[in-house]
Amino acid sequence: MKRNKLMLALLTVAAVAVGCDKERTTSQQIEKVKIETKEAAQDLKEKDYTYAQKGEFTEKMRSQLAEINRELDQISAKIEKSSDEVKADAKPKLQAMREKSGQLDKQLDEVKNATETTWDSVKSGTRKAYDALKEGFQQSRQWVSDKIAP
Repeated sequence: MKRNKLMLALLTVAAVAVGCDKERTTSQQIEKVKIETKEAAQDLKEKDYTYAQKGEFTEKMRSQLAEINRELDQISAKIEKSSDEVKADAKPKLQAMREKSGQLDKQLDEVKNATETTWDSVKSGTRKAYDALKEGFQQSRQWVSDKIAP
């Protein structure tokens, strides 16, 4: 439990530090956050959560979802400051990311109702939803980095 709170605190501090670092380019900031998110995701994948650890699994996934949603908000704000062409290109991409985020949120609601019998299936579905969101998010970050240079 302390480890999860520490991980959340570190991710939050990293996100704030990235947002406050005026001397770094957008692509450098994105790369730093990308590495931190990848490390946290790897930690999530490596641990095989048991049914008894359902609460810890849910907390970790919700933390990851909240971090991605915060970063999506930051990306959205950068896009709003861009040209009309970039905004038009970005709108469907952002909408797709919000939908994937919503799907993961729904999947996490299913985790609450999982029984010991359904645990492995629900856990697998949740991880798949997370992987899809994370992959789409990384593509969105790269797109923003390419379109909205420093």
